[in-house]
Amino acid sequence: MFSTATSYKNQHYSELKKECLEDKKLFEDPEFPVTNASLFYRKPPPGMVEWKRPREISDEPHLFVEGISSHDLNQGRVGNCWFVAACSCLALKTDLWQKVIPDWKEQEWDSKHPENYAGIFHFQFWVFGEWVDVVVDDRLPTINRELIYCHSKLNNEFWSALLEKAYAKLSGCYESLDGGNTGDAVVDFSGAVTEAINLEAEVFHKDQEKIDNLFEDLLKVYDRGGIISCSIKASPSEIEAWMACGLVKGHAYSVTAVKKVRLGHGLMAYFQNKTIPLIRMRNPWGKTEWNGAWSDSSAEWERVGSMERDKLGITVENDGEFWMAFTDWCKYFTDADVCHLINTSLLTIHKTWHEVVHFGSWTKHSEPLHNRCGGCMNYKQTFLQNPQYLFDMTKEMDEVLISLQQRDMKIHRRIGQGENLTLGFAVFKVELNRKYRMHNIITQTNVQTSKYINARTVFTRVTLPKGRYIIIPSTLKPEILGEFMLRVYTDVDSGCRELTEHKPRMRCWSAVTGYPHVVSQIYIHGAEGLENQDGTGGADPYVIVSCEGRSVRSTVKADTLDPVFETRAIFYRKKPRKPITVEVWNSNAVKDQFLGQVVLTGSLKDSTKPQRLQLRKRGRAMADEMPGSITLRIVTCTELTEM
Repeated sequence: MFSTATSYKNQHYSELKKECLEDKKLFEDPEFPVTNASLFYRKPPPGMVEWKRPREISDEPHLFVEGISSHDLNQGRVGNCWFVAACSCLALKTDLWQKVIPDWKEQEWDSKHPENYAGIFHFQFWVFGEWVDVVVDDRLPTINRELIYCHSKLNNEFWSALLEKAYAKLSGCYESLDGGNTGDAVVDFSGAVTEAINLEAEVFHKDQEKIDNLFEDLLKVYDRGGIISCSIKASPSEIEAWMACGLVKGHAYSVTAVKKVRLGHGLMAYFQNKTIPLIRMRNPWGKTEWNGAWSDSSAEWERVGSMERDKLGITVENDGEFWMAFTDWCKYFTDADVCHLINTSLLTIHKTWHEVVHFGSWTKHSEPLHNRCGGCMNYKQTFLQNPQYLFDMTKEMDEVLISLQQRDMKIHRRIGQGENLTLGFAVFKVELNRKYRMHNIITQTNVQTSKYINARTVFTRVTLPKGRYIIIPSTLKPEILGEFMLRVYTDVDSGCRELTEHKPRMRCWSAVTGYPHVVSQIYIHGAEGLENQDGTGGADPYVIVSCEGRSVRSTVKADTLDPVFETRAIFYRKKPRKPITVEVWNSNAVKDQFLGQVVLTGSLKDSTKPQRLQLRKRGRAMADEMPGSITLRIVTCTELTEM
């Protein structure tokens, strides 16, 4: 995640600083000049703006005063509480802010050597899969000698104002930061995977089990370095409106702690071991707090011992930071952004994930086989024209995390094109041996469909059984063009790759070895009434599907005579007259036992409907029946791109 950064606009910090020091001048950034274009594209600030260097604002400017803290920040005059909330979260994570603010000691003002100051700073952001180094000069917009955008509580601390300037440069201008998503900013600070949780739609506060599970999830995220923010939905007229409980609608809050707080006093607290789930937040305004249960001066804190209160850092002052009971948090807040810092390092005691990243695009082409912008599943004729990504789940049951992200659109706001695309994805369980693009949904199962929303990132987590799957990312409607980044996280290597071929290639030696004439897809649903194979009256059956020397094997279904296999296979057949064989076996530590088979012609004339067939013996006795039947479906086509 922390790889070498690319220089934005080809501006190299060390080279530019060296030039300024040699010429004994302060840096002036030609790529983000001190003009109105850098401030706004539509709505000017409320007053006469003067660009001032920190030395003109304070006699002793510093990047940091007594370190970095989530309490440093205050929101300015633009609606960027989401960015300030993200900065508050960033300040809590030393390893992250030291990446975003690189060489911070070297960038700090040195009062003993003022000749080393060149008025140039640089910050790093994670932009669409790569770290980008953004250079800025130190001229900041002010009105009446006061900073008008994000700023620190202390007038001689400038890290947040300079960081915001670099982010504004990356976004086109300061006004482009008016309205955004805290989760997106956190991703830009970290490369994390963001998960949006709709607390209102899920009605968490009415289901105690849901509340408990969500708290455990968020506690795990927080303990592992993840970043959480939240907000309350608001109509346009309610933006930043105060509620009677002290919370503010349409306003981003950063979560600064998730804790199980011990109740009781003295040694009895440890023996009783009673805890209550609490969550701590910070208002970017630096004031205006929750006034309900567990607020700063509420009576509930009398239930907590002094040592526990000291450990939690409870303060009774209007500093914008406050605690809430987790149940109240679920009741009052409607949305949360949970940013997972996915651990891909092998050198760790925590769970590690295997990551695969793909960059793709939705592109238009008149030829359907080459078109890649087919819209969502509502558009059945074109949906499968979208990009397709195949991956394997190799454990019996395991979790996969999938993140689909589009390019940030804020930079296009000045030309009226800053809206996100509405995007999402579907996951299909497919044939175990599929290696070409899917052209028709016959027996493949849609196991997961994300929400389709106009957010920068769509995320889902799903637990899947062993098998082969295809992810199909798409826009909501067809013929919408754009770029995307797909990230897939699994416990072990999933072999995730894009499918680009439609059918087997015609090779120069195909004239000798042959080329497929037909394609057959077979779906084995299950079997019934198999022969007993052990003393308990059961069996451990599996199925093998074979065609022209190739085969597909299902997983073993333990202790059952009526297994459900749900196994699929696809065969591109050079010799259509050769049959397809389906064999059922019993898994045994010493030697597997044959339980029966069916032989399929796989001809174009065969029924394509589900059918139940009697199991039979092999070889010369194949006309003889064996106990049990198998349920399957087979479809054969001469057009190889029909499946």
